[in-house]
Amino acid sequence: MAIPGRRSPEAEGHRTPVVSGGRFYADAVQRAGGLPLVVPPTDDSDLVMATIERCDAMVLLGGGDVNPSRYGQAEHARLYGVDDFLDGFEITALEHAFARDIPVLAICRGHQVLNVALGGTLIQHLDNTNDHRDVMHTVRVVPGSRVASAMGTLEPDVHSFHHQAIDRIGGGLEVTATAPDGTIEAVELAGASWVVGVQWHPEDTAADDAAQQGLFDELVRRASAR
Repeated sequence: MAIPGRRSPEAEGHRTPVVSGGRFYADAVQRAGGLPLVVPPTDDSDLVMATIERCDAMVLLGGGDVNPSRYGQAEHARLYGVDDFLDGFEITALEHAFARDIPVLAICRGHQVLNVALGGTLIQHLDNTNDHRDVMHTVRVVPGSRVASAMGTLEPDVHSFHHQAIDRIGGGLEVTATAPDGTIEAVELAGASWVVGVQWHPEDTAADDAAQQGLFDELVRRASAR
């Protein structure tokens, strides 16, 4: 299970800079029976391809904002953690995942990267950010969708921590969940074996919420069936 990682100049207990992937994501994959592999960021496309060739699925992590230049805009709101190197790495990893048609679960920033990689755009700052940043809320899931099947509910309670959201949908994506205010909360890629993006953070509550863990369970099930 590929988890495209992050670079950090320091971490507790380490003398040197580190590559990290986020423990809650790895824990959820392991609970589902998968083996998480954190992939060090690189701009070597051949190396990314060779790594993805050895993996049966991918989880794209949450994190900072995508560079607006990636979706044809200039910055017009306060952005956080923009890293063009990371954008390029994750989009390249996604492209190789698409080429192999492996299952993908894209979370928060990953959900936004998925949309941008397919030609979509983002809302750079939600007017009602306080309704989406470090809060629990319900979302409405489309019946019959992959998200609904994996979670076993049409109105899950989710933990959100974001200030941006999908604006124009990328090519091939379908909206399969929304917040009460209309914010796009989940998308799925038509024609792919199993590519799902969620705007919330299922890993945060998956240890105690079977609906959230269900997304990781289905991801691993799909990977095992390949």
